[in-house]
Amino acid sequence: MIRDITIGQYYQTDSVIHRLDPRVKLAGTLLYIVTLFFIGNMWGYFLATAALAAVIKLSKVPLGFIVRGMKAIAFILGITVVFNMFLTPGEPIFSFWIFKLTLEGIRTAIFMGWRLILLIIGSSLMTLTTTPTNLTDGMEKALKAFNKIGVPVHEIAMMMSISLRFIPILLEETDKIMKAQIARGADFESGNIVQKAKAMVPLLVPLFISAFRRANDLAMAMESRCYHGGEGRTKMKPLVYQKRDRIAYMCIFAFMALDIFVGRIF
Repeated sequence: MIRDITIGQYYQTDSVIHRLDPRVKLAGTLLYIVTLFFIGNMWGYFLATAALAAVIKLSKVPLGFIVRGMKAIAFILGITVVFNMFLTPGEPIFSFWIFKLTLEGIRTAIFMGWRLILLIIGSSLMTLTTTPTNLTDGMEKALKAFNKIGVPVHEIAMMMSISLRFIPILLEETDKIMKAQIARGADFESGNIVQKAKAMVPLLVPLFISAFRRANDLAMAMESRCYHGGEGRTKMKPLVYQKRDRIAYMCIFAFMALDIFVGRIF
């Protein structure tokens, strides 16, 4: 299960999506998420799915690698779908005790589950095709105007970059701790959900200790290199929009307008 988590990781390959400016991918992901909340029918979701499939194809990231990351949130996704299916008021099809299966509930559950899957895959695709460094630079430059009103943009972007870098490290550390405890007789597989959750508790203490130790080492390394924030710092590779980035912006806005039109009008 730990190795199945792909959200926050970077998949290295050469593709059109990888070469895009990180600001384009940030804006595209945000607009894609906003568009999903404006869709009200199946045709809009079909169009959003087709657009996401095209981006995945262009990114050259294997679909199996992306779908593998969905296993970690399958339980939460299932609960969301079931709750919407049985707790949405409407015309009842089947009832048991306080639970009623309704046509409106089925429709809401399908759209909610579909939307969550598109949201997660679309968001993870941004991190899969963008290095943490580029993502930090793109976020910092895109939000540069907020520096004038006192928002610490560089510090926020740096924290985001560090968080993304720590995800695979902490996952690897968790996997090592689990294997060490399994070798000593721990059982993380048998039992029901509650028992499995209780079995994970002994992982928390060594994992927190390891995380704090790594954070302290990182802070000391930054201080030893005289890091004092982003004021006056220059970039090794400044971000400059290319022709492909402008074309990507045009495609993003065209998709957003078309999908909202199809999802609300039809």
